[in-house]
Amino acid sequence: MDIDQFLDLTKRRRSIRRFKTDPVPDEYVEKILEAGRWAMSGANGQPWEFIVVKDPEIREKIAQAKDQSQETSAAIEISRVPEMRQPRYRGLPDIPPEQGFRDAPVLIFVCADPRTAQATVLAQLVDRRWVVDENSTNATYALHLAAAACGLGSQWVTVLEPFEERIKPILGVPPIIRVMNLIPIGYPAYVPKPTYRRDLKEIVHSEQYDMSKYRSHQDVQDFIFKLREVSKQAYPLK
Repeated sequence: MDIDQFLDLTKRRRSIRRFKTDPVPDEYVEKILEAGRWAMSGANGQPWEFIVVKDPEIREKIAQAKDQSQETSAAIEISRVPEMRQPRYRGLPDIPPEQGFRDAPVLIFVCADPRTAQATVLAQLVDRRWVVDENSTNATYALHLAAAACGLGSQWVTVLEPFEERIKPILGVPPIIRVMNLIPIGYPAYVPKPTYRRDLKEIVHSEQYDMSKYRSHQDVQDFIFKLREVSKQAYPLK
């Protein structure tokens, strides 16, 4: 793979919110997991462990647990001005239900063992949870890129504490192990629209920080307002 092919892969990756029920070949799943295994981590601590869920009944229990844990997110979102809210909390038409991953044939949970933070000196300086968060993010992104390389869609679902408390018993996860992210994988049920990224010239500085590119608080707020409008296109029609 040359650099242009790699860039094409990163641009093709999308957060898919509705999936076909078509099965994903086991060889694809194994290769995706292999990509996650080779992610980088501080002092090579490798905190990640992956739980692969294919059973329809367990997947439905997971979706129901996500439904039940939405109250916290919803309460936070609706407390903000409408322009700052995620699309589904703005009363916009044609925004599908939250758990579009219900039909995804494969769910991959990225778990992490906080004890592995002892591998790096950072564990002595910062919260160990931050160390495993950072390392698990690397593995999560690798899984997403690998899924895209297989021609599959995926979604990044952050596992917040209310959701984690509900799914740990379902998945049989030991208390000390953290469930960090959920990655539904499958064939997209729709063609995702082009996504938005800031121009490279806006985010690159040469030798020193270019203060002409510094954004004021109002600039950042205006950016988020714009982002909310643009992000609506990432959600499929019902």
